[in-house]
Amino acid sequence: MTALTLTIVVVFVLGYACIALESVTKVNKAAVALFMFVACWTLFMISPEEYITLAPGENAGNAVSGIMEHYLGATATTLFFLMGAMTIVEVVDQNGGFNFVRNSLQTKNKRYLLWRIAVLTFILSAVLDNMTTSIVMVMVLRKLVKKQSDRMVYASLVIIAANAGGTFSPIGDVTTIMLWNMSLITAAGVIVQLFVPSVVSMVVPALLLQPLLKGTLEIPAAEESNSTEDFSALQRKVIFAIGVGGLIFVPIFKSITHLPPYVGILLVLAVLWMTTELFYAKLKHQFDGDGMKKRVSNLLSRIDMSTILFFLGILMAVCCLEEIGVLSALGTWLNEASNGNYYLVTGAIGVLSSIVDNVPLVAGCIGMYPLAPTGDMGVDGLFWQLLAYCAGVGGSMLIIGSAAGVVVMGLEKVSFGWYLKHITWVAFAGYAAGLLCYWLMRTFIFI
Repeated sequence: MTALTLTIVVVFVLGYACIALESVTKVNKAAVALFMFVACWTLFMISPEEYITLAPGENAGNAVSGIMEHYLGATATTLFFLMGAMTIVEVVDQNGGFNFVRNSLQTKNKRYLLWRIAVLTFILSAVLDNMTTSIVMVMVLRKLVKKQSDRMVYASLVIIAANAGGTFSPIGDVTTIMLWNMSLITAAGVIVQLFVPSVVSMVVPALLLQPLLKGTLEIPAAEESNSTEDFSALQRKVIFAIGVGGLIFVPIFKSITHLPPYVGILLVLAVLWMTTELFYAKLKHQFDGDGMKKRVSNLLSRIDMSTILFFLGILMAVCCLEEIGVLSALGTWLNEASNGNYYLVTGAIGVLSSIVDNVPLVAGCIGMYPLAPTGDMGVDGLFWQLLAYCAGVGGSMLIIGSAAGVVVMGLEKVSFGWYLKHITWVAFAGYAAGLLCYWLMRTFIFI
């Protein structure tokens, strides 16, 4: 490792430490992430020839700009998807679309609600992506749980259940989508062999979190600004159907058109926007005051831009690590250190996915390990299924280890330190239990 590479890694580690200690430093994580992004790439520019091959006469600045634009394009698809999904859910929520979901989940028993939230999140994340599912469930939780300390526990379980539910579905997580699109796993294979381990990785943490929730819930009072008298019950159901149904339609749209998911999410937002505008046009005489605040054009201001900028900074900083070869070198070292034990390799990758984004980790593994005709590296082989499970579930161990965690962190203001102290060991217990379950199944059932 060269001095420049080491310096970039040190900057990333120090920045990551500042994010982890946000409650101590009092510096917003988005500011630190953006600084990491700029600092890493600025250091990269000191000697880009170490990492890229320039054509004769090619300007280094232009070459690096092209590389950054490539990474920025991939990052922007995630950011636009996130912004679109957050806006859709906010529109549905503000116009009463989640009321019947809230009513179906409503109970005063804290532990009953724990299991209802866990199961519903698990199911939804298999169809929606885990980021969108987390947004939906946090908005529902706000209507069900008044006490912030209780809501943080439920929100943490949402992260765990969303990541677990997305793991066994070929469309439930970005990493499984990647593996599926590359024909490394099949839909039938991943569902059959990863469903039970995924359930275990959700159930074990739920059991461990039960003791933190005792007694009955105090139901939050309805907010004036969230009154649902504006639209009829039918109109609210139409808004819910377009919003949530549209989110479910996004992977279908992708499979039909082969366009990126963010295009589908923007289509759903456009349809929902036009629909609500037509509803408001008929009732315009009633909305000269606060009611007009619920229109999409006004709700766009409610998007948490600090979360968006944090996502931008951390993903672009990780892209720099990928470009200088640190991630692939780490994967190679893991393979050598484990002597080719795929359980150890993918298990370590799962832990790493809670620290850095699992997308470049999985992408690095796909590039490092070629597909074999048969065996553990073949289609639906041991390695690829383990990679899908570990990269998906492992992200729950730290709150910034997955898109679901980042979203919940922004919406519910769950600090890195609180999650590390109270939830990390719980998530790890579920992760290890699911991994053990998979080993038992592969050893005694799917031989």
